[in-house]
Amino acid sequence: MRNLETKVELLAPAGNIKKLRNALHFGADAVYGGGKRMGLRAFADNFEPEELSLAAALCHEKNKKFYITVNIFAQNQDFGYLKEYLQILDQAKVDALIVSDAGVVSFIKKHLPNMDIHLSTQANTTNKYAVSFWKDIGIKRVILAREMSLDEIRETADFVNGDVELEVFIHGAMCVAYSGRCLLSSYLTDRDSNRGECVQACRWQYKFTEATRPNKKLTLEEDERGSYILNSKDLCAMPFIDKIVQTGVSSLKIEGRMKSEYYVATVVNAYRKRLNDIYDGKPYDLRLMEELKKIKHRDYTEGFFFGKEAGICYRTSAPRSEYDFVAEVLGYDEEKKAIIVEQRNRFYQGEELEILSPTEYDNQKLIVDRIYDKDNNIIKDCKLVQQTLYIESEIKLEKHDILRRRKA
Repeated sequence: MRNLETKVELLAPAGNIKKLRNALHFGADAVYGGGKRMGLRAFADNFEPEELSLAAALCHEKNKKFYITVNIFAQNQDFGYLKEYLQILDQAKVDALIVSDAGVVSFIKKHLPNMDIHLSTQANTTNKYAVSFWKDIGIKRVILAREMSLDEIRETADFVNGDVELEVFIHGAMCVAYSGRCLLSSYLTDRDSNRGECVQACRWQYKFTEATRPNKKLTLEEDERGSYILNSKDLCAMPFIDKIVQTGVSSLKIEGRMKSEYYVATVVNAYRKRLNDIYDGKPYDLRLMEELKKIKHRDYTEGFFFGKEAGICYRTSAPRSEYDFVAEVLGYDEEKKAIIVEQRNRFYQGEELEILSPTEYDNQKLIVDRIYDKDNNIIKDCKLVQQTLYIESEIKLEKHDILRRRKA
């Protein structure tokens, strides 16, 4: 069992620089992202080579860490570019590479021997002996398969006794395939999920045919359980995160490199507060679970932590949310006594908004009494996306704080 004086890392997703800044602002200890190639989220914005150094520097300025995915299932032709890419990552001063393929592990150890390697969950590590094997060949951290239970994680941590770090997923989308290894996207669209091109075909609604009537389509009628038979629920470990901390893992990972800035901010903020409360000996604040319902999400599940199946979200494949992301705070103008924001969703003068912040203003209400643009024109209907606006207020919000609104 973990000594609570040794704090566990909160690891956040970042699909681009903006999301990385949000993750750091709201309390992440480390951030992971991907380059334009060699990662399993090809449709995320990802980082250009010249952005990698900036991303690493932003993390290191705050004494945080930056990890990059190199976790495709590589083919022979990939290794020509990989050697060049490793030099880019080394020069950028990233802290570790997340890798799933044994050949890529071997290649990195040969060409970049001082680089830390984190073994991806895609490697399907489900037992203590596999973790020990990877430790013996020089892996610094193993990201355990989502299919492991709390008891199995605890037993594995005791077995390796701190000789290798362990990381587990605690929040976000899940896959119906084993540890994410899936061919459905390849079969239906020729986009290989194991090389970063997944189209999430498991979220689609399907029609079926009877074998002797191939031209007669059968639509699954939705009953009390619905019809989305491949659509996994979203993982949420908030209610029992203390039990995960006590297993002895080193890092708690949030899924979501393709999710919005608002998602990253909300989830990181909630788990940061929960972890701080654990270390301060405070009880579980049930309002933090309510926070996680304010982002787009499918039905939540405990995953496999208690040995049960993760569960299917039968009703719909579309995530739902109770709140809209209205504006991101750019800063506070002391002279004008106004919060400077960048508009994201339409809002109006007189509306009541809610603050999302790692500060004492978190969840406070803000009445929008007077709004004007950079030319001092009064704005009553804020409808121009990404317009810079000034909201008069004595509340001094910080850059990257967020304003949101409950949906009607």
